[in-house]
Amino acid sequence: MVRRPVAWIVAVVLFVEAFGIAALNWFLGIVVDRQDMSLAGLDPDAMSISSKAGGVVFGLYFALCGLVALLVALRDRAPAGLGRILLISVAVVHGLLGAFAWGLVGTGAFVFMVVVLGLVVLLLMTYDRQEGPSGATPAESGPKDPESPEGPESPEGPENPEKPDRAPVPVTPTPPAAPSPS
Repeated sequence: MVRRPVAWIVAVVLFVEAFGIAALNWFLGIVVDRQDMSLAGLDPDAMSISSKAGGVVFGLYFALCGLVALLVALRDRAPAGLGRILLISVAVVHGLLGAFAWGLVGTGAFVFMVVVLGLVVLLLMTYDRQEGPSGATPAESGPKDPESPEGPESPEGPENPEKPDRAPVPVTPTPPAAPSPS
């Protein structure tokens, strides 16, 4: 089973990437601050602070996504709600970063971004499959009796008559319609 190892790998990669992004942007902020560089008349202090703040924000974002992947690995359950949204968004971010990296940085950065994108998508897809209560998929559950009155997929068939999967629906009689005054 590849689910848990992929979740562990994604968690480690996202934590390393979070640290790398934060450190790189912090370093760029220090370089801009020490060189007193200006871009189109912007204040160098504002550029330095915004670079550092951007590094912290993106570092925390990747660390939060890594935490979601770590929780998936520890619990061996699919991410739900905000965690699933975070993993989908980090996959989209890696797709966009990969597209920019191809033209701006080179093929090595592009390959790295595509590999991380593939790992995140693999994590999401391997936990997407629905499993039954015993852990068996429907294909492994054995042959069904096509001759039963409820059909081949009936939970109330001859295999398990005591435990139906669904509760019976109570039928309430409808009152007769009142005649309309004419």
